Amino acid sequence: MADTTPFPDIFDELNRRVDGEVRTDAYSRVFYSTDASIYSIPPLGVLIPRTVDDVQAAVEIAAAYRIPILPRGAGSSLAGQAVNAALVIDMSRHLDRVLEVNPEERWVRVQPGLVLDELNIFLESYGLQFGPDPASSNRATMGGIVSNNSTGSHSIVYGMTADHVLETGVFLSDGTKVHFAGLSETELNRKLSLNGLEGDVYRALNAIRTDGAETIRAATPRHWRRCGGYNLDRLIEAVPGKAGLTMPSFKLGPPNNFNIASLVCGAEGTLAVIHETKLNLEPIPRKTALSIVHFSSLRAALSAVPEILETDPSAIELLDHIGLTRSKEVPAYARLLKTFIEGEPNCVLITEFSGDTEIELKAKMARLREKQIGDALVDRIKPEDQMKVWQVRKVALGFLMSVKGDFKPVPFIEDAAVPVEYLADYIQQVESFCNTIGTQVGYYAHASAGCLHVRPLVNTKAAHEIAKMPSILEFSVALLGEYGGALSSEHGDGRARSWINERFFGKDLYALYRQTKHAFDPQNLLNPGNIVDSAHMTDHLRFGPDYTTISLAEHLDFSADFGFAGAVEMCNGAGICRKRTAGTMCPSFMVTREEEHSTRGRANALRAALSGALPPDALTGKRMYEVMDLCIECKACKAECPSGVDMAKIKFEFLVHYHAENGVPLRSKLFAGISRMSQLASGPLAPIVNGLAGWRPVKWGLDRFLGISSRRHLPAFAGKSFAKRYAEIKTNASGRDQVVLFADTVNNYNEPDVLHSAYELLEAAGFEVLLHARGCCGRPMISKGLHAEAVEAARSTVEALYPFVERGLPVLGLEPSCLSALKDDYTYLLPADPRVLALAEAVESVEEFIVGLADKGRLLLEFEQLDEDILLHGHCHQKAISGTSATRRVLALAGARVKEVDSGCCGMAGSFGYESEHYEISLRMGERRLFPAIRGHVGPAAATGVSCRAQIAHGTGVHAQHPVQILRNAIKNNRNII
Repeated sequence: MADTTPFPDIFDELNRRVDGEVRTDAYSRVFYSTDASIYSIPPLGVLIPRTVDDVQAAVEIAAAYRIPILPRGAGSSLAGQAVNAALVIDMSRHLDRVLEVNPEERWVRVQPGLVLDELNIFLESYGLQFGPDPASSNRATMGGIVSNNSTGSHSIVYGMTADHVLETGVFLSDGTKVHFAGLSETELNRKLSLNGLEGDVYRALNAIRTDGAETIRAATPRHWRRCGGYNLDRLIEAVPGKAGLTMPSFKLGPPNNFNIASLVCGAEGTLAVIHETKLNLEPIPRKTALSIVHFSSLRAALSAVPEILETDPSAIELLDHIGLTRSKEVPAYARLLKTFIEGEPNCVLITEFSGDTEIELKAKMARLREKQIGDALVDRIKPEDQMKVWQVRKVALGFLMSVKGDFKPVPFIEDAAVPVEYLADYIQQVESFCNTIGTQVGYYAHASAGCLHVRPLVNTKAAHEIAKMPSILEFSVALLGEYGGALSSEHGDGRARSWINERFFGKDLYALYRQTKHAFDPQNLLNPGNIVDSAHMTDHLRFGPDYTTISLAEHLDFSADFGFAGAVEMCNGAGICRKRTAGTMCPSFMVTREEEHSTRGRANALRAALSGALPPDALTGKRMYEVMDLCIECKACKAECPSGVDMAKIKFEFLVHYHAENGVPLRSKLFAGISRMSQLASGPLAPIVNGLAGWRPVKWGLDRFLGISSRRHLPAFAGKSFAKRYAEIKTNASGRDQVVLFADTVNNYNEPDVLHSAYELLEAAGFEVLLHARGCCGRPMISKGLHAEAVEAARSTVEALYPFVERGLPVLGLEPSCLSALKDDYTYLLPADPRVLALAEAVESVEEFIVGLADKGRLLLEFEQLDEDILLHGHCHQKAISGTSATRRVLALAGARVKEVDSGCCGMAGSFGYESEHYEISLRMGERRLFPAIRGHVGPAAATGVSCRAQIAHGTGVHAQHPVQILRNAIKNNRNII
């Protein structure tokens, strides 16, 4: 891929006219070459507009040069409509404001880059929400949702997005700024007399709705849950005295209201470029409850849907066998699954009820229980319990996509909807057809609306497998014709289905669609090739039969991923790493909002380098290093990415290759060797070293020559390590059960009071504490990409700890990053060592051990009841590997009320926050949620990670404690820490 596009003049003019950024480099084109579909098309260039005027300028210039344009939000499209050989206009970075809200009339006016979840958070205080709720709501933008005519789990209540679009502000294909809203016949007649493209559009549509009304009525699918083609049926209702198509009860607006906004909705950016939208809002339900109905077979579940609908639910969602199985394998979701699944069902129907009172909800749930449907039924009425269920359901697509290897559940028939009474038959016939040609399928989604997202498992790298896809789609189209279904019901047509639209809708209606497209876009510049006049579905595949990757000598064990390339290719482009409202993934994207700083962006860049889409030296080049640099190896993607992309591990492998080509920086060597330096600097030399570290000339020198920020206070070394304290205080405790306390480097040499608290807590609990304080676990070497050193540290640690494991002793630690090395990283550093898995099983945090004792009734400790509010910040690795539940519970043992702040990463990330070039972004990560929460909290703060505690102190002046310190000090009749 060339570094510049073949159209320099247009980009020169764009640079002169816009305030935003124009990007034509090879990497930017790679970042925007994919979405969540199976397609990949490098754009001609990318515009990051700062203002609406920038967007208009881009449309005008593109029209003058006859260059295609593609407005884009989060790029979460499943059908491929968010990629094109065009100028991509990324609305998500700056055009993301709520412009106006009217709670009395229940509407809001928004810019296209605003994320749906962020809109709903804004609307909460008004008791309102945007009704349609696609599963991608935590990253999907309103422009994309409107352009796609999205819906979601509650479609039987709220319908489609088109049912809630009141007005749109758009730019037509020549740059004309136009506002579309409902028009009376008198107002429409005035529009028909306008000059220019706006008048042409009104005249063409008026002719289409007049002359083509019967075609529209006859050929438009009868199923209300549809978003394919163009919404011409929403215009013909304005014909006086003639009945339109049957629409659901949530259809908005008076019957004679000609509104082109309804047509722009669902047009996939092919008719106009949206710069603002006025949307109808719905009241937030006062109460909801869930009944999770368990089934032993998929057909039994689907056959039960019509009967469940009789109980007046607000949603019925399927979580199928693959979703259930995969959720057990992803730590963050396995913990959630245990809260609402009983036994080993094949699948479940998540049935939601809404109402004004709990009594009303319980009555509906009782009606369902009386029907005795399914094999088991679990009710969840507490909001926090319901949230856990929805979290698992919303990542069901990712669970399907997490299948390892070249066979992936591919989207192309996944968006069909049929009347619910035919759903079981439709699915059985599709599955049978797929099975006859040797293809398996997976499922998820909206059973209540007759939309079960079917994903055939296809190897899109093999020509004979690719050839199956058109046949499967053609079979589905024929069935949908028989059952009166819709081919696209929420994901749009895109590149996956537009090619077959003429066959599905018929020649006459398709001809009207083409007339509509030509009226709006006579030069065919707006996202061409979608809805009408599309290329075949097998063109522009992300992989394809010619896809190959370079041979790479792998240092880590990627065998489970089918190699390093396979690990990178696990990213399917869904873009969950772009979420910003909750969770930890992806910390750098949350503050920069740059595509390249998302897990998806990094995976795209690496895949392009591996497959030759970037130059041969790209994999070890400076630009790739910049792409990977802000991955702070938090491991959040390992837990939160439903596809299981492990970018921390991938970055480790990348750094090994990068260092082999470019050398290891001195700073990386120093940080990687921190254990040895700490051993030398602590003890008698500590006062001298600490004094020098705080001396301004030394700080300046470290900044200037090593890139260690002078604005940071380096951790002080202790005058006596905990290992030396332990030698002095260890008593003879023969006959007591033993535990091993792992003394990590920082807590041993910098914060020995934390280890001392753990020691006294465990001793008070009746255990003899054996200390492991020999060397480093290897975490610093892992983070800096020093493979040989990390392997040696891992091997040494395993050899030292395994004798304890053989004796059945638990190995307890305090620092989450070290614990994650023992439990996770060692498995791919020492894959052939059978001791590694045994050690991983034996390792747990002190908090987990104490909670385990309490659960077994073996905790022989009494605590003073603290009766205080503690704000907890969990370490990223802790949240990814084991979760923070044990930490919250251990503090609750002492009577504390624990509030965990959803702060993501603190920003320090080991040495990251000490590095000069990362200092500012490190603080921005902390300032996003953590620092404000700490400043606004009255009471103590707790943080499990030593880096987190340092960052909190630096950013707020508050000195957070390790939870073990708080618990130890709450022991009744406690003694002071030495």
